[in-house]
Amino acid sequence: MYTTFIRLSLLLVALTGISQGGAYAQTGRLDGYIADAFAQNQGLKEQQFNLDKALYDLKEAQAMYLPTVSVLGSYTKSSGGRTIDVPVGDLINPVYTALNQLTNSNKYPMLQNQSFLLNPDNFYDAKVRTSLPLINAEIRYNKLIKQQLINSQQAAVNVYKRALVKDIKTAYYRYYQALQGVATYNSAMLLIKENIRENESLLRNGVRNGTALLRAQTEQQKTSASLIQAQHAVQNARSYFNFLLNRPLTDSIIVDQDAVTAVQAMADTTAGTAKREELNQLRTLQQVYTLDYKLQKSGFIPKVNTFIDLGSQGFDFNINNKTRYYLWGVNLQWDIFTGGQRKARAAQSHAKIQAATAQLDQTTQQLNLQLDQAYNNYQSAKAAYQSSVSQLTFAGKYYNDQLKAYRAGQLLYLELVDAQNQLTNSRLQIADTQAGLQVALAELERDQATYPINNLNTK
Repeated sequence: MYTTFIRLSLLLVALTGISQGGAYAQTGRLDGYIADAFAQNQGLKEQQFNLDKALYDLKEAQAMYLPTVSVLGSYTKSSGGRTIDVPVGDLINPVYTALNQLTNSNKYPMLQNQSFLLNPDNFYDAKVRTSLPLINAEIRYNKLIKQQLINSQQAAVNVYKRALVKDIKTAYYRYYQALQGVATYNSAMLLIKENIRENESLLRNGVRNGTALLRAQTEQQKTSASLIQAQHAVQNARSYFNFLLNRPLTDSIIVDQDAVTAVQAMADTTAGTAKREELNQLRTLQQVYTLDYKLQKSGFIPKVNTFIDLGSQGFDFNINNKTRYYLWGVNLQWDIFTGGQRKARAAQSHAKIQAATAQLDQTTQQLNLQLDQAYNNYQSAKAAYQSSVSQLTFAGKYYNDQLKAYRAGQLLYLELVDAQNQLTNSRLQIADTQAGLQVALAELERDQATYPINNLNTK
């Protein structure tokens, strides 16, 4: 049994070794989980909603070029107020009196003076107004700014995606590591149980005293507690992974061992940070501030728009040839003097351009530093993994030799326990360094922005 266990451990080392060529293996299972996260993750949905908003903002800006058609109407009911007095009687009655005398008749009646209210009573005005901008620099630059903001938000979505890919891969590898921990402690429990059985047999035959048996039972309790902790680590890792995918926390995870065991001997260091979406965001921000600066500088350009009204107005809701009308015109707004407001706003935009340029330079340096550190971390993780492979090989051989010596009565049980603990710790160490190497690769992949986030088929 012991020899079989050692052989299985060594076989595990061989299967999980570092391949000496080929690209980093992106398995279908892990890519499928990432695609699910792209479709279900709530944080990514929020970023996508912001992108949709930016798209609608652009449509709004484009619509400002089109005519605006509005229906306008008003109705007035009034009484009292100022009046206009027209002395119709004073002007006409003398004439009518003379005519009646000449004709010796009363054909021409006397008229009363009239008084008209200035406020119209029972008056309506209904019209359809169509207006269209002819010259307006603000509309043009507003559209260009909205287009740049879409690019910025798309870059923000990709930034979140890349961070999500790294988090998912890290959670996936840590879950695999937790499973390996449970498997390791289960294997250790099998060894301890076999040791207990053998020590009980030796004790019954009077070959050994009860000290070895007590120590074996103590190791059993200790390993049992570690096994429980490892099982809880599996549950926590599974819950976090499912949280990233917006799934029930207790959903099962299918582990593709090829996704964990297949790593490359040398990571690609030629990609650099040119593809980082954070830099695209800052470049877009520069463009936005540049367009805003041009907008403020173009404030001296006049604004011209035209309109036409088609409607009807009159009293008592009458509609006829006399009430219907049209009105066409052109409006001009030319702000010749604004007290230096445009100049101040242009200076603000220019300062923003300079700040964005400085931020771009600083971020570029930070990302280069981050990439350099990620590559160094990868090299350290690879060295640690290779060391753990050798340690497991030596630990397996050492335990096998110590076991033979113990069975021959040439070794204390305490020394056998030490060899057994070294073997268990070596198996835990190789699972930890293996996951650490994959996490380092995921971080390096994120810092180089090389994962094909736009080529996944999201569900």
